[in-house]
Order: sequence, then structure tokens, then C-alpha cells
Amino acid sequence: MKNVLITGANKGIGFEMTRQLAQNGHYVFMGSRNLKNGLEAVKMLNAEGFENIEAIQLDVTNQESVNAARIEIGSKTDVLDILINNAGINGIEFNGDTPLMHSALETGIDKFKEVYEVNVYGVIRTTQAFIGLLKQSSEPRIVNVSSSQGSLNLHSDPTYKYYKMKGVVYQSSKSALNMYTIALAFELRNTNFKVNAVSPPSTATDFNHHLGKASVEVGAEHILRFTLLDNDGPTGKFFCLDNNTETGEIPW
Repeated sequence: MKNVLITGANKGIGFEMTRQLAQNGHYVFMGSRNLKNGLEAVKMLNAEGFENIEAIQLDVTNQESVNAARIEIGSKTDVLDILINNAGINGIEFNGDTPLMHSALETGIDKFKEVYEVNVYGVIRTTQAFIGLLKQSSEPRIVNVSSSQGSLNLHSDPTYKYYKMKGVVYQSSKSALNMYTIALAFELRNTNFKVNAVSPPSTATDFNHHLGKASVEVGAEHILRFTLLDNDGPTGKFFCLDNNTETGEIPW
């Protein structure tokens, strides 16, 4: 049984990853910004027969919350095998079903700070807090849930299918997250760590007003495919099967 921490796990893809991991016998700590929501999510999975899960209050934007979660999990186990940095926001408002994309010339700094606080700084806080427990694992894995929308290569290619969808705040936050992933994988290159960025396919959740085409089951399966790697698996890579590459790897 592997011990897993998933941030933002009380709903959407995070909730489904919890279900699939628990189904495969792993023990999952469900990080939830609001503990009440986390406890309700646990009850739902308990009703399905899963007992190897536990809600943990974890607000990735708050250092004290992250530190408290580290202490709580550390009191229950000496080893964390997998960290999935799943919590994220896009900061986008919608006009009906139409997303109002952020403009590079008109979007204020406060909006960048709001999104980066979760998508970038939150990942850094959580990873640094839990790296000690992860180092106790024989097969430690870190997955940063990213987005193909953060690929500089793809978004500079006029033939890319989403080329005209430019939302400077969310996309740049995922680009920054990708760079953090590259640096982290490099620092851990001579260990058993596997550190990768994974973009799920466009998935129908409240994150995007349920406009995605893939189910949460498919989105979760995609991320876990690049999480449950053996020691011969890749590290320091960016994956998204939605782009139909043979290996799933996409350019940074």
C-alpha cells in the first residue's frame, strides 16, 4: 500500500483520482481547503466501500495550513510515496458558457497574484513541506497537474488547434509551474524520484463550467498513468494524451 497526498481532492478530478487510487489499495490523504467539504467527500467514498482515505485540511495558499497538514500526516506515517499537486484555479469569469480570457494589456496584477498563489506558489509550498516524507519512500513520485495551455512551444505555433485561445494569467501560471517541475526533476535526478507535469484532457468539471469533453474518470486515469511509474519510468517530462502523441509527451 502506497501513501498518497492529493491537493484539491474533494471534488472533480482530484476526487476521482482518490477513488481510483483507493480502489487499487493505496491510502489517500485528501487535501481539502475546506475541511467540511473534505469530510463530506470522504463520506461519499465510504458509502462506496472505501475506507483507506482520510480528509486533511490543506489550503495551499496558506503556509500555516500547509505546515499543519505536514504535521498531521507526519503523525500518522513516516513515509509519503506520492504527492499529486492537483489544486488549481483559472481565475476566469464566464459570460454564460463563454470564458472571458485575460488580456495581456488589460489584466491587473492582482489577478495574476490570485492565480499564481494557487497554481505556482501553492505547489512550491506543498512540495517543500512534504519533501522530507517523500524522501523516505523507495519509489517517491511527484506529479504537478499542469495544462497543455501552458506549453510555450504549442502556443507559439499558428497550426496548434488552441492557438487563438490566449488567456495570459492561467496559461502563464502553468508555464511557470512547468519550469518549476523541470528544475525540481533536475535537482532530484540522481534519486528514485520521478517528477513530471501532466495535463489531463479537457475534462467536464466545475473548473471549466463542465465544458470539457472528457469524463472525470478519463481525466483521472490519464494523470495516474504518469503517476504510478516504476523506477524505469520517465522523469522531468510533460505529458498530455489529448494531443495524440505516441508516448503522451508534449513540448514545454
